[in-house]
Amino acid sequence: MIRAAVFSDTHANTARMVRTVRSYRPDIVLHLGDHARDTDILRREFPDIPVFSVCGNCDFGDSAPETLVVPLGPVRLFLAHGHQYNVRWTLDYLVYAAQEAGAKGALFGHTHEAANVEIGGVQVVNPGTAGKGLTLSWASLTVFDNGGVACEIHEL
Repeated sequence: MIRAAVFSDTHANTARMVRTVRSYRPDIVLHLGDHARDTDILRREFPDIPVFSVCGNCDFGDSAPETLVVPLGPVRLFLAHGHQYNVRWTLDYLVYAAQEAGAKGALFGHTHEAANVEIGGVQVVNPGTAGKGLTLSWASLTVFDNGGVACEIHEL
């Protein structure tokens, strides 16, 4: 079993993200952009926890990739901020990209609205915004040894 903490859109407001990682102690952290560099604080404070991030539409000059496929045990996850897939209007392009990558999950941010749905055999998760908005949230994602995936959205 692998436990992941998923954040997006921290916009330089890192305190809640750090507190969550400290209390949840995930096996891995995934950050879905808009201040992907906010993960630097996690890498310094939790050097034993792998951190993966993608850049968002507010990450000018960041070295993080636009998309990333992360294997978690038997499952591959497709990570993107989402703006390049028109996620404000449809999730179809994101789901198709995840399917093309052979991923069972598609994780995205950008909209600042949490979501957890299955579309076309792909678990689609948006943890919401962890840094800027009326409702702050993050997602816990558990990948089981048999390939099952469970996700919960949590308020910060």
